[in-house]
Amino acid sequence: MTDPHATPTAAGKPYQIERRVLAGVPCLVERPPEGQPTRALCVVYHGAWATKEGKLGVYSALTAAGVAAMLPDSALHGERLGETPPGLNPREYVWDSVRRTVAEAPALLDAAQATYGPVPVWVVGSSMGGYVAQTLGRLEQRVAKVAALITSGVWQEPEVRRPETQAFLEAHRPLTHAGDLAPKPLLLASGEADPTFPLAAHHEPTAQAYRAAYAQVGQPQHFQARTYPGVAHYTSQRMRDDVVRFLLDEV
Repeated sequence: MTDPHATPTAAGKPYQIERRVLAGVPCLVERPPEGQPTRALCVVYHGAWATKEGKLGVYSALTAAGVAAMLPDSALHGERLGETPPGLNPREYVWDSVRRTVAEAPALLDAAQATYGPVPVWVVGSSMGGYVAQTLGRLEQRVAKVAALITSGVWQEPEVRRPETQAFLEAHRPLTHAGDLAPKPLLLASGEADPTFPLAAHHEPTAQAYRAAYAQVGQPQHFQARTYPGVAHYTSQRMRDDVVRFLLDEV
């Protein structure tokens, strides 16, 4: 019996990890094993003050189903920290990153599909990344499914004073633009013990807005809202597993 190479595995199945710079964006990509075609591309956006490396391995189970998980550094984060403009307060830093990340996404997807093929695109985002995921679900036709985790659609930011960022908030606030995402499949998942986004102030009004929007277009089944007892501001294992099931449904 041969002794195969020791490689990264998910559920006992090998997968590849590679680093790429796509449209100027540093990315880590977890790919199906060599020789296996890529059936879909899942772009995973991290939270504020985090990096792409923090998501490495979280969604590697997708590779066994032929899905590549692409982990970019969001604008002003990770390898791109040096791009940060001076004078931003913490909330402006978060939202300037979101605005820039959304603006560069079409070029990133162009480069990704040129590399991995014109496959369906899914977007997963946690916390700040959930802002990006919800916005790209509305704006980018290539995005077929969205999972927004430990995040919010309320987007009330009194500390954000820069005009271009204020304009972004008004143009894309999910609470008032939920109808633009429907009926694209959407999973909204939150921790019931999240101190950053308490359920009553964030998850519940966001879910209510989406629920109404999906009902209005006659596709209520395409919106799922889930909460997780005891989970604070992090992506839990159960939450992660539910995201994988949601994405792979009907693939």
